[in-house]
Amino acid sequence: MKDLNILIVEDDEALADSLNQFLSEIGNTKVACDGFEGKMMGQEGIYDIAVLDLMLPEISGYDILKSWRNDDKLDMPILILTAKDTLSDKVHGFQLGADDYLTKPFHREELLMRVKALLKRYGRLGTNNELTVGNFVAKLNNRSVDLNGKELKLNGKEYDLLIYFLQNPNTIITKEQIFDRLWGFNSDTALTVVEVYMSNLRKKIKTMSDSNPIKTLRNVGYIFEKDDD
Repeated sequence: MKDLNILIVEDDEALADSLNQFLSEIGNTKVACDGFEGKMMGQEGIYDIAVLDLMLPEISGYDILKSWRNDDKLDMPILILTAKDTLSDKVHGFQLGADDYLTKPFHREELLMRVKALLKRYGRLGTNNELTVGNFVAKLNNRSVDLNGKELKLNGKEYDLLIYFLQNPNTIITKEQIFDRLWGFNSDTALTVVEVYMSNLRKKIKTMSDSNPIKTLRNVGYIFEKDDD
C-alpha cells in the first residue's frame, strides 16, 4: 500500500507526528503544518487522500476545502479531523465537499478504518489490496499487474506510473504531476524522464493488448481512458 500518497494538514506538531506514524502504515505521508502550506500541497493533485484539520493558522480548513473542491476541482477523498464537534460544523463541512468527519479525540483504529474505507470508495484501494480497472488487475501487496489474465512485466517506476493512472481513470494528469508523484519535488532528474517511462509502459501494454488506454493530450498531459462499459 506504499504507492498511496496521503496529505496530512495539522498544525498541532505532536498530533501531526502521531498521524504521520499511524497513516504511514497505509501509504506515503506528507505533513503540512499550516493552512497555506496545506492548500498549496493539495493543489498539486498528487495525493490519494487528505486528512484535514479545520482550525489552522493562515487559512482555515473550511476555506481550504472550499478551494480544493470549487476552484481546483480536486476529487481526492477528504477526511476532516477536528475538535469542532457540533452538528452545524459537521453539516458545513459536508456541504463544502468533505467525505467524512472525525472528531478529536479519536481512536487510531477508527481513523485507519475510515481512511481505508474512503480509499476503497474512490477506487484508490481495492478489496483484498487489489485494484481492478478494465482489463488491468493490480495486486498491491506484491506490486504486480495482470492484463487480460497475464502478468504485465514492469519495473519499479513503470509499475508506479501505471498505478497512478489506474487510481485516476478518465482524469487528465500532467507531466509535472507525474514527476512530482514518482520522483519527488526535489529530484535532480530531468522532467523528460516521464516521457521515457511513458513510452516504455505503453510498449509493454501494446504487446499484450489490441489497444492502449493511455492517451496523450497535446500540451496538456495524459489520460487513462476507462471504458465505462
